[in-house]
Amino acid sequence: MEKLEKLFSNPKSRKVAIIVALLSTIVPWPIAGVHKFYLGQPVWGVIYLLLWNTPIPSIACAIDAVWYFVQGEEQFNDQFNGLTPSNPYKVHTKKLEPLQVNVISEGLRELDKLREEGLVSDYEFEQKRRKLLDKIN
Repeated sequence: MEKLEKLFSNPKSRKVAIIVALLSTIVPWPIAGVHKFYLGQPVWGVIYLLLWNTPIPSIACAIDAVWYFVQGEEQFNDQFNGLTPSNPYKVHTKKLEPLQVNVISEGLRELDKLREEGLVSDYEFEQKRRKLLDKIN
C-alpha cells in the first residue's frame, strides 16, 4: 500500500503514462483507464472502466498515448505535475513557505495596481487573481 501511495504522489512520468495507455488499447479490461488514475484524473478513469466492453476506451487510450507522446516533456509536466520551466518545484504542495506567500501577495498587489491604472481589464484581473490564489490552496 505504501508503494502505491508513493507511485501516485511522485511526479508523473510521461513514459509510464504512454506505456500504460498503449497497454490499455490492447487489453481493455482490467486496465482500461489506469493511466488516468495514475495521472490524477480518477473521474476519467472510472468512465473508461465503465465503458470497458465497448471500443471507446481502446480508441481513447490510443489517442491519449499519442497525445502524451506528441505533447513533449515540458507541457506534460506543466499539465500533470504542476511544474513549469520558471518554477521547477511543485506548485500545489501542502504547505507553502513564507517566501512563496510573500511573492504571491506581492503579485496580487502589483496586479491590483495595474487594474487601477487601467492597464488590465477587470476580467483579466480576476483570471490572474484566481491563478495566484489557486497556488496558495
